[in-house]
Amino acid sequence: MITLVGLSGSLRRQSYNTSLLRAAEKLLPADTGLSVHTPEGIPLFNEDLESASGIPPAVTALKEHIAAADGLLIATPEYNSSIPGVLKNTLDWLSRPGADMKRVFGGKAVGLLGATPGNFGTAFSQDAWLPVLRALGTRPYFGSRLLVSKAREVFDASGTVLDARVRDQVAQYLRGFVDFARARS
Repeated sequence: MITLVGLSGSLRRQSYNTSLLRAAEKLLPADTGLSVHTPEGIPLFNEDLESASGIPPAVTALKEHIAAADGLLIATPEYNSSIPGVLKNTLDWLSRPGADMKRVFGGKAVGLLGATPGNFGTAFSQDAWLPVLRALGTRPYFGSRLLVSKAREVFDASGTVLDARVRDQVAQYLRGFVDFARARS
């Protein structure tokens, strides 16, 4: 069985990116599991907080999920043509302490995907993540891209994907990513 962690980069209750991961849960290839997480409960990174209290429990729990998984899917919003601060903050915490970085991220298959109400998908955000993924020592998936634009037209109010073409794109992306993750698991 291939296990994946999906990390949405949004805190919004009706987040398009969390909805995209929820849709992915239903479209996974056989023998694949996905657990979806958000940055909820993760404080702003502060080394003083780390020194005084250690790694926050929400961070520790997410680190363990990622370390145990065969792959990580990051559903990234795009804010001001780049990465969202709340998601970058989450990865900054997940890389602490530095000695843990290799255990959590080293060689981990990572796929970037994203949904936005705009017209261009999350291409800028996905590109901006590449130096971060390199610094973490991950193994990014470049087999295809999943850029969902005009998300208001793609998802209904409950987060269900209405667009059959997008549903097919998600399923195809997942097949490629799971094969990529399986190659090193």
